Amino acid sequence: MKIVVIGGTGLIGSKTVERLRLLGHEVIAASPATGVNTITGEGLSAALEGAGVVIDVANSPSFEDKAVLEFFQTSGRNLLAAEAEAGVQHHVALSVVGTYRLQESGYFRAKAAQETLIKRSGIPYTIVHSTQFFEFLGGIAASAAKEEAIHLSPAFIQPIASDDVADAVADVALGAPVNGTVEIAGPEKVSLAALVARYLGELKDPRTVVADNSARYFGALLNNQSLVPGPNPRIGHINFETWFANRPVKA
Repeated sequence: MKIVVIGGTGLIGSKTVERLRLLGHEVIAASPATGVNTITGEGLSAALEGAGVVIDVANSPSFEDKAVLEFFQTSGRNLLAAEAEAGVQHHVALSVVGTYRLQESGYFRAKAAQETLIKRSGIPYTIVHSTQFFEFLGGIAASAAKEEAIHLSPAFIQPIASDDVADAVADVALGAPVNGTVEIAGPEKVSLAALVARYLGELKDPRTVVADNSARYFGALLNNQSLVPGPNPRIGHINFETWFANRPVKA
């Protein structure tokens, strides 16, 4: 089967492409780097020709409210129109657990807009709602840094490793569309502030993490239900210790 992975050269995309190719599928890793651009439409029709499944794991290069909304709306419209023309039978999109609970955030509003386009497209679909990736802990810390202190909510999260995300996305893509949402999460529920403090401690980073109930997460206030899945999510098997011990370390 021909499968096109939009964002196929990124963190989740590249891992998903690898898994599907090992299973014997024809997989196109589509991104601007490979000549496929969902914003301009460049290379899109050619890439989708003959495809049965499209997986969209692309992310906006900017999280600024206006820019991120424009990215997901423009990319979504162009991609879904090209899929309809090509006769794609299953659209799989990666989104975020808590999207509809965190509409204070411009990023989450943009993800909700993307999901609305998918649901209205008429193309059979599955939306995968994932919790935060372990790989994003450094970025979360950077976004919340105030001089030498990092202010983060103590609310619960249930983070997941990118390898577990790729496994789940590949499995969903090879299954029947559910025309709904599947949730995936990591094996442990922990405080966001505590986990980032643990991560920085392992890196010997001297900055202090302050557990602050008023700290916003990409513009939104959190509670203990905001970023955790509902009943019966798919649970990954990689915990923080295993992920940290095996993560790629930049030279």
